[in-house]
Amino acid sequence: MIAGQIAGQVRFKEKPPVFNRRIVLALLALLALVPSAVAAAPRKPLSEQDKADIGRAEAYMNGITTLKARFQQFAPNGNVAEGTAYFWRPGRMRLQYDPPSPLLVVADGAFLFVHYRVLGVPSYLPLGSTPAGVLVRENVQLNGKDLAVTRVTRAPGVLNIALVESDDPGQGELTLVFTEQPFALRQWRVLDAQGNTTTVSLFEAQSGITLDSKLFEFKDPKFTKPRMNDG
Repeated sequence: MIAGQIAGQVRFKEKPPVFNRRIVLALLALLALVPSAVAAAPRKPLSEQDKADIGRAEAYMNGITTLKARFQQFAPNGNVAEGTAYFWRPGRMRLQYDPPSPLLVVADGAFLFVHYRVLGVPSYLPLGSTPAGVLVRENVQLNGKDLAVTRVTRAPGVLNIALVESDDPGQGELTLVFTEQPFALRQWRVLDAQGNTTTVSLFEAQSGITLDSKLFEFKDPKFTKPRMNDG
């Protein structure tokens, strides 16, 4: 998975709910957070302009501390969901879906929790195993050790940067879309194995604002959050 796994052992005070990976991956694919497997496209060498634009995108993302924005999620089947996104780098994120959507997604710095109220049981993944980790990692390197840029494309006022996992490019593709004036992340897209695209668009963004740390705490009476083993 993109961004690798979190190192260290994990233990629980109490036995957690069954880790239903199939349900989690299906939900996260719908959320445009985990791409399905796609055929790896041949990569072209990056031009000097490509490298400069990648550097601009990295500098922008590394310059973000907090961000709040409304979002719209467009699924391949035509369904549209809306909500509010909160980011607090490094490591914290919340996607608060508007009713009647039953979804809530929270990243607390170590884990990504998905609460699907229809199921009644939260599921979780290490944050580093999802492309969401790219958005809130401490040091964003889009063309670094574990990520590779497959292509950089431009349209009037728009910059697109497509990413894959360096050692497993067939795992999926994530495209970050930036506007030029002002330069800002406005969208991300995920391509699935059937060539369908799920898109999440951001608007009414506010950066550098004060956010309540409780937004990034996931609490459920049936679930005890895992913690890292100090030993």
